Amino acid sequence: MGEETTDGARGRAAAGGDAADGWRGWRAATEEALYGADGFYRGPEGPAGHFRTSVHASPLFARAVAALLGRVDEALGRPAVLDFVDMAAGRGELAAGVLAALPAEVAARTRVCAVEIAGRPDGLDHRIEWRAEPPREITGLLFANEWLDNVPVDVAEVDAAGVPRQVLVRRDGTERLGEPVSPQDARWLARWWPLAAEEGLRAEIGSPRDEAWASAVACVGRGLAVTVDYAHTVATRPPFGTLTGFREGRETAPVPDGSCDITAHVALDACALPGGRTLLQRDALRALGITGARPPLALAATDPAGYVRALAGAGEAAELTAPGGLGDFGWLLQPVGIVDPLDAV
Repeated sequence: MGEETTDGARGRAAAGGDAADGWRGWRAATEEALYGADGFYRGPEGPAGHFRTSVHASPLFARAVAALLGRVDEALGRPAVLDFVDMAAGRGELAAGVLAALPAEVAARTRVCAVEIAGRPDGLDHRIEWRAEPPREITGLLFANEWLDNVPVDVAEVDAAGVPRQVLVRRDGTERLGEPVSPQDARWLARWWPLAAEEGLRAEIGSPRDEAWASAVACVGRGLAVTVDYAHTVATRPPFGTLTGFREGRETAPVPDGSCDITAHVALDACALPGGRTLLQRDALRALGITGARPPLALAATDPAGYVRALAGAGEAAELTAPGGLGDFGWLLQPVGIVDPLDAV
C-alpha cells in the first residue's frame, strides 16, 4: 500500500499507456486503477474500508513502531529534530498511533510526516504533516507498512515455446499474452525470479519496487528505513505469481477498473540494498516487546478489569505475531549511518 511523484505516494508512474484496443501491461493498468483520478485509493474510506492491516488489527503495532523509533533516536544521539515518516499512510492511523505512543519529551521534538496520494483526512492531529512525497534528508525512521505490494508491476507468463511474455490486460480483467519481456525485465527475472520453460508459469517483475524502495531509502540522511509486507524469497517464489484483488474485506479477482485493490507479494530480497536485511514480523515485534504472552491468572483475582485488558492485549499481540498470518510478514530493515537497532534479532 504507498514516492517520487504525487501519483507515486503508493506507486511509481507505470510504463506504457492505453493501447488503441484497450490492451495494456498490468503495471500501466494497475497504476490507473489504483491512483488515477477515480482510482481505488482516491476513495474516502481509505484502505481500512477494504482490508485489515497490522495497523488496524491493534494499537500494539503503533506502540511497537514507536518503540523502534525510540531505539533509532538513541542510535542517533537524540537529535533536536527526530523524523518519523509514515509511507503510504492510508488515513494517518499509524502516524497518529505512533505520535500518541511516544513519551512527551520525544514527541515534542518529533516531526511526523504522513505520505499519501489521497487528501488529508478530517480530524487528523494537527502535528502530523500530510505530504504527497517524503521529505528529503530524514533524520529518524521511515516506515512503510504494506506499501510496496501496491507499487504496480508487470506480469510475465511463459508461452508454449518456453518464452516469458508480458501479460496484457483489459479494463474488465481479460488477459492475453503480448510481446516477449524486455531485455531489462528478462535480466531481472533471471536474477530474482527464474522461470522454467514450462507453459503457464508466471512471475511479477519486481524492478519498479526495487527502484521505489531505493528512492525512499535515499531520503534518509541518517536513521532507519523499514518496509513491511507480504513477501517471498528467490527460493520460495510461487510458480503462478500472487497477483490478486481485495474489495470490502474479501479477496477477489484483480480487475483494473478502480473497483478493487490490486496487490502482489513483494520480493523483498530483490529490494534490499547493501547493508539491508529481512526478518519475520513476529521476530521483529517480539524484539520490540510484543510477545502475546497471557497474563498470570492470579491477576484475575486481584485486578479483574486489568486482567481482561491484559488478556485482550495478549490476543491482539498473538494475531500480530501469528505464524500463517500477520506474523509471517517480512520486514526489510535498511540502516543508514547507524547500527541496526534490531541487530540482536
